[in-house]
Amino acid sequence: MAWFSKEKKLKSKGGAAEPQPAPAKKGEGLWNKCDGCAEVIYKADLEKNWNVCPHCGHHELLPVRRRFDLLLDPGTFQELDADLTPQDPLGFTDAKKYKDRLKSTLKTTGLRDAFISGVGSIGGHPVSIGSFAFEFMGGSMGSVVGEKVARVIDRAYERRIPCIVFSSTGGARMQEGIFSLMQMAKTSAALNRFRAVHKPYISVMLHPTTGGVAASFAWLGDVVIAEPKALIGFAGPRVIEQTIREKLPPGFQRSEFLLEHGMIDAIVPRLELRERLAQILSLLG
Repeated sequence: MAWFSKEKKLKSKGGAAEPQPAPAKKGEGLWNKCDGCAEVIYKADLEKNWNVCPHCGHHELLPVRRRFDLLLDPGTFQELDADLTPQDPLGFTDAKKYKDRLKSTLKTTGLRDAFISGVGSIGGHPVSIGSFAFEFMGGSMGSVVGEKVARVIDRAYERRIPCIVFSSTGGARMQEGIFSLMQMAKTSAALNRFRAVHKPYISVMLHPTTGGVAASFAWLGDVVIAEPKALIGFAGPRVIEQTIREKLPPGFQRSEFLLEHGMIDAIVPRLELRERLAQILSLLG
């Protein structure tokens, strides 16, 4: 049984139209309360600033396609592998059937899975690039996500160009069981092949980057970058505290703590990331 498949674009069928959600009340959805400083910000101003709070610099979730708009040279992004669609090899059911969860998430987000990949350029340097979409099931890694990450790396190998992966995930997708965990080995093996071309692999860890992704390709970058205050680690701090029965240091597993202890190479604010990536590519690419 295939773990994923190519799915043709769905054509609309005739019949009664599906009920539309009720329109928002006047003024509803126009404002956003910052999780960092609790300031109320006009949502249009926040989006214009790439979802970074203008008062305290707190980084809100940035939709995956807007991240490509921010980082890549205009008009250079070409999405690839967009037709890969996850299947339900285990017939998994929790609060609802996995296949029904996939359908509802597709309807809500417009995404087939939690990873978008392709090629583009940054500062004129061609790159093979991919990014997790946390808005799709918490960015969890199933068989399709792992396959697309591996293809990003393999594409960089074939074209002899740098590879960049942005991680924002809760880790392996429990609904796919062992098929999800296998992606850790597959992506790491792809990176081992990529080393032969002597081009940089840049891993950018966003908030949060945890679980099987953190335990595999996210930590294997030639250059490892994180956004400010990103939660990065295998198990979360609450799970660790309950396991070892000790209180963890303040800021444990945040990017600032990891930089201080030599676990990452740099913390780069979102608005400075494109310039920094172009600089790294000019030096190493």
